[in-house]
Amino acid sequence: MIEIPSDLNPDLVPLAFLLGTWEGAGVSDFPGAEKCNFGQSVTFSHDGRDFIEYRSHSWVLDKDGNKVRPLESESGYWRIDKDRKVEVVMVRDQGIVEIWYGELADQKPQIDLATDAVARTAASEAYSGGKRLYGYVKSDLMWVGEKATPEVPLRPYMSAHLKKVVTPEEVAEMARNLPDMPDDGIAFFR
Repeated sequence: MIEIPSDLNPDLVPLAFLLGTWEGAGVSDFPGAEKCNFGQSVTFSHDGRDFIEYRSHSWVLDKDGNKVRPLESESGYWRIDKDRKVEVVMVRDQGIVEIWYGELADQKPQIDLATDAVARTAASEAYSGGKRLYGYVKSDLMWVGEKATPEVPLRPYMSAHLKKVVTPEEVAEMARNLPDMPDDGIAFFR
């Protein structure tokens, strides 16, 4: 279920499905880089202004699902206009700054983005642009990213399946809103 916070800027209501902290795992595979499974934590938050703040941290996982080392981190700001056009400004820990433009799909929580501008520091790896697709599917957040370099044409390189993290406060609130249950514990199953 998608909840819309009462203090959310009205312009951001179409992006409310992103809000919260999401965690899960995915796969990374790009020529010249290590192919790996990764874990990821993503937070979309707001403070009442006309943007959503975005933070993502990912880490390489070993074959048992344990954290091995950091993979990449990103942060940025997401906006949407009245025509459902989405713009994102993002900074990556590898020394890359990107401006993304895209659109929120009609009648479904799905965002398709493509880079419009890329700036790199001298120390960053080669990178010329990308595309991303984010979707809210059966209460989960899924995404796939494509990447291009001067040597490699645009191709998929990362994807992840994330589940929303529920805080202890949210669990307590859900419990308060449950209807009264029978005391015997069996009547529920009848």
